Amino acid sequence: MSTQEQAPEQADGQAVTDPATPPQKAVVDPATGRTIAWVDQLGPEEAAKAAARGRAVQPAWEALGFEGRARVMRRAQKWVTDHSDELVATIVSETGKAWEDAQMAEVMYAASAFGHWADHAEGLLADERIKVASPLMKGKKVFTRHAPLGLVGVIAPWNYPFVNGFGDCIPALMAGNSVLLKPAEKTPLTSLLMARVLRECGLPDGVFQVLTGKGSVLGEALVDVVDMIMFTGSTPVGRTIGAQAGRRLIPCSLELGGKDPFIVLADADLERAANHALFYSMFNTGQTCISVERVYVEAPVYDEFVAKITKKAKALRNGTPTGPGATDVGALTIESQVATVSEHVEDARKKGATIVAGGDPDPNRPGWWYPPTVLTDVDHSMECMTEETFGPTLPIMKVADAEEAIRLANDSPYGLMASVFTKDTVKGEQIARRIQAGSVHVNDALIGYTALEAPMGGWKDSGLGARHGAPGIRKYTNSQTIIVSKYHLKKEPQVYPYTGRSFKLLGRVTKFFYGRGTRD
Repeated sequence: MSTQEQAPEQADGQAVTDPATPPQKAVVDPATGRTIAWVDQLGPEEAAKAAARGRAVQPAWEALGFEGRARVMRRAQKWVTDHSDELVATIVSETGKAWEDAQMAEVMYAASAFGHWADHAEGLLADERIKVASPLMKGKKVFTRHAPLGLVGVIAPWNYPFVNGFGDCIPALMAGNSVLLKPAEKTPLTSLLMARVLRECGLPDGVFQVLTGKGSVLGEALVDVVDMIMFTGSTPVGRTIGAQAGRRLIPCSLELGGKDPFIVLADADLERAANHALFYSMFNTGQTCISVERVYVEAPVYDEFVAKITKKAKALRNGTPTGPGATDVGALTIESQVATVSEHVEDARKKGATIVAGGDPDPNRPGWWYPPTVLTDVDHSMECMTEETFGPTLPIMKVADAEEAIRLANDSPYGLMASVFTKDTVKGEQIARRIQAGSVHVNDALIGYTALEAPMGGWKDSGLGARHGAPGIRKYTNSQTIIVSKYHLKKEPQVYPYTGRSFKLLGRVTKFFYGRGTRD
């Protein structure tokens, strides 16, 4: 639970509480550095108890059927649209992002996701009749069904408390599972708000539970008590969670790091390309796994493109998000990101990069800030071009041609999302097919995430599995194949006793069905 009251605080930010109750930790507004709430720090024992509660109520939740579960989701959808300001204010208070960032990426997604999964879960998980070719299966009905796994664990990141946290719970719930959600330590308030909302919308107690606490303790405990784990976060932590899930032989879905490339060809609409490169690199203060993290521009238009970006970047406001329209780029959500962004910028500067906008954060400013920064004269010897920055930076590299851009775009352990800008959309699609990434835009960036009908996942070190589309809900189920023998002989030729006659008969059957071979 959370409270707005100020509790006595130890030096490490841990609240002094009654020994009989869980310890509490402060939630801090990143834009001001002020404590805004306190939340319980739960551990393995609480995770085990929550798992028992979730398992006990799951069968009744499943028995409600798709329409019964959809009614709860549609009520939640209406709550989100009716109380969007409350949801935005909660998200902004714990992330420091601009109000418009919260509105576009979180609230609009929430309103869409509740309705999408309520409308489409039944169709995506419906029984599927299968036509089989085996002669031994003639007269038999074959179909698959999708059964809920039971208890799903979701471990959320801090950059999008709704989208990449609670958003993953919606399809898991619609599939008939109970869900345990562990929000990031720094941003638990949105998840706690949504737990309250779902209760008000009729979700039975225990079906959805929020467990707040330290990631390295509670996250590990969560993997040990659930039937499937969904994790969004860094690649190193994802490897650890995947290994733990593997030891238990439970499925896991991992959306991990990204270093998304943005290619600008000489024939591109440079104004549109510049607008998209800047917006989708700075949106959410650059703290997006599918944000633009590196740009490759063909030499003939490089100078013009850089000039456009520089002018636009210098005009960005980097202020406290006090309300709608107050700022363009908000604060960084966690303090350690200031150090990471600073390190990448300084590494580039030392290796010859030019900072044409931003750089040099004010060390005396309260909260966690780094100004929108554009770098030129960069290459792959620099961290800003090869390691995930996750901050408001935009490094731009000159390339000779599309082939060099493709080679450099693929020169990364990551493969989450990418963009290609060109007026020749046929050529753009051809290039997109050569990019090693789970999603590629032609003349757009990032916006494809809003297509809930299309799977979105990473290649290489960017993860396993996908969210959205059919895979985004089927991963929360077990597939079961059912074979029903409707028309059959009392004794089929393949059963005991083996005889020379049955051997010859089966040989003739094999030759009849398969002996014609392939066509030349």
